[in-house]
Amino acid sequence: MRVLVTGAEGQLGRDVCELFGRSHEVHGLSRDMLDITDVAQMEQVFDRIQPHCVVNTAAMHHVEKCEADPVQSYAVNAVGTRNLAKVCAAHDAQLIHISTDYVFDGAKKAPYVESDAPMPLNVYGNTKLAGEHYALATWHKSSVVRVGGIYGVHPCRAKGGLNFVQLMLKLAKERPQLRVVDDEIVTPTPTAAIAEQLVRIADAKAFGLFHATCQGQCSWYAFAKRIFELAGVTTDLQKAAPGEFPAKVARPSYSVLENARLKELGLDCMPDWGEGLRRYLVGNEDVKS
Repeated sequence: MRVLVTGAEGQLGRDVCELFGRSHEVHGLSRDMLDITDVAQMEQVFDRIQPHCVVNTAAMHHVEKCEADPVQSYAVNAVGTRNLAKVCAAHDAQLIHISTDYVFDGAKKAPYVESDAPMPLNVYGNTKLAGEHYALATWHKSSVVRVGGIYGVHPCRAKGGLNFVQLMLKLAKERPQLRVVDDEIVTPTPTAAIAEQLVRIADAKAFGLFHATCQGQCSWYAFAKRIFELAGVTTDLQKAAPGEFPAKVARPSYSVLENARLKELGLDCMPDWGEGLRRYLVGNEDVKS
C-alpha cells in the first residue's frame, strides 16, 4: 500500500512515516512540499504519488497562535482538511485525519467516548472539530482519530522543540525544586504508540470516528513524578497551587479519552500511560542524559 503522510516533518508525522514504512511504501511530505490549503498543489502531488492511504498530521496546533489568528487556524485545520478529503475522494484514497482531545470542555470528569457531544473551549478545538466534520461528511473512507497528551522523540516546533518529558528532565538539572499543576488530568501518549495504532486502522480499513490514547489517566504532577522515578531524578517535585500557572487560553481541565470504538472492533493496541512512558525512556536513553 502506498501511504502519503502530510506534516511529515512534525513530532507525530515522523513516527508515522517510520511505523508505516516497516510494512508499506511511504511518501512523507513536509509543509513546504505539500500545503493542504493549496488545492492545485495537492492535486499535482496526488497525481504523481497515487496514494492508497493518506495520513494527515498537518495542522496549526499552537493553541495561543490559533486564538490570535482564527482565520488562519480555520483555513488550515478545517478548510485544509476538507480540501484533503475531496482530493482523497477523487483518487479513492483512504483518509486518516488526526484530531484532538481539545474538542471537549472537560466538564464530564469521566473518560470521553466517541459518542459524547463535543464542546470546544478555544479556537484550536473549534477549528479541529470543524475539520472532523468536513472529513467525515466529504468522504466515506475517512477515519478521524482523536489523540491527546502526546510526546515523542522528535521535536515539536509549536512547543519550542521540547516535549513535557524533555522539559521536566531539563528543568530538573537547572533547578533545585519544580512545581507542577495537579488539577489538570490527561492521558500522556507517546507518538510511537499512536503511529502503531494508525497502522492498524489503515490495514483494517476502519472508517469513522476513533479515540486513540494510552490507557488510564494522571495529572501533570503525577506524570512528572513518574518521569523522575523512571529516570532516577531526585529533584524536589511539588504540587503547584490551583491557578499558580494561569493559562493564556482556556483549556479543558479534564482531557481523557476512552478508546471505545477501537476496543469494540478489536483494534486497540494502546499501552497503559505508564508503560508507554517506560518504553519511551528505555528506547531513548539520550533523553535522560
